[in-house]
Amino acid sequence: MIKRLILNTLHNEITQPEIDILLGPRQVGKTTILKQLQKHAQKSGYKTSFFDLEQPQVLAEFNKSNKDIITMICNSGEMVFIDEFQYIQNASKIFKAIFDSNIKTKIFCSGSSSLEIHKHLKESLAGRRFLYRIYPLQYSELKTHYKNYPLDYYMRYGGMPGLTHTDFEDRKQQMLSELLSSYILKDIKSLIKEENIRAFNHLLYLLAENQGSTISIHSLSNQVRLSSKAINRYLDILEETYVNFRLYSYSNNLGNELRKSCKTFLYDLGIRNALLKDFSSVSERTDKGVLYESFVFLKLHSMLAPNMELKFWRTKDGDEVDFILSIDRKPIPIEVKSNITNLKIPKGLRRFLLRYKNTKTAYVINNNLKETVIENQCTIRFITFEDFETMISF
Repeated sequence: MIKRLILNTLHNEITQPEIDILLGPRQVGKTTILKQLQKHAQKSGYKTSFFDLEQPQVLAEFNKSNKDIITMICNSGEMVFIDEFQYIQNASKIFKAIFDSNIKTKIFCSGSSSLEIHKHLKESLAGRRFLYRIYPLQYSELKTHYKNYPLDYYMRYGGMPGLTHTDFEDRKQQMLSELLSSYILKDIKSLIKEENIRAFNHLLYLLAENQGSTISIHSLSNQVRLSSKAINRYLDILEETYVNFRLYSYSNNLGNELRKSCKTFLYDLGIRNALLKDFSSVSERTDKGVLYESFVFLKLHSMLAPNMELKFWRTKDGDEVDFILSIDRKPIPIEVKSNITNLKIPKGLRRFLLRYKNTKTAYVINNNLKETVIENQCTIRFITFEDFETMISF
């Protein structure tokens, strides 16, 4: 069993009264994490119960009045684990009532990428719940479990936990394709018109193909043959279901900076490759730069805290930095270079440092160089992709 990095944080939540909600796309390991938490709670001496609401017989137990459901949950143990909680009608009201009653029942629950969850979360659970985003396995988690796990393999197949149970590459590819179909059929089909499913699939392909590049809603609209309003709605759905993320441009209102452009990244490298139907080795890919940039994005995105913001930087003259990580509104530029042979500061990064003279730290993530240099009173660290996952911290 691969131990997830988030488990240490969640172990500490056991003694806290708030309701903890794990959110993320399908098959990223939420159920497994809940079961690992349950085992930890049992070893700590707590009485527990587990409800998997994707099982019809279990869901039938929740076909009761709110009062009866509250009684059932509170009588089930000190720690109650509910998988796919979005199937409970009035879930937020039920959780709120349990929390406010001061009954010593701790609730951990999970929800897949369904917009139904957002309806629950919009209702008043303020101050009563904590949300945790669950992502596919990080490269560092795989490296801890499989000591010699190659980076190239991660770039090709990503981090969906179910793929770790087989060594056959054709099986991995089939599983990724089925995961993709499952998302379209289970999560999306009910949200958009039947006649637009093909257009939605086309949009997904275009997002995969143009990942890491600035996108134009107008251009996507023409290619998919849907209105700009529909494209924006579909992008909202993809973001709210944690499948695709938009990255906006960084600007300090300087006249030459782009302020309204955005780039997009899918939540897993394997899923992107399944959309493109390309699982070839990174060394053979014409889009290897996109793979490396996506690898860095997925790690940075998973690290974001409330005082952090992730953007990219680009000027009308074409100068750019791949990522700007702001911490307490202080920028940290991060440039991704798959092929670099010397410690020369990339042009875009140098231009950024000239414009933002108070920048104290920057990174150049690459394949082989490990060194630290000083430029305009800024410490620039050259680190490798292999080291990036394990040694970088902010």
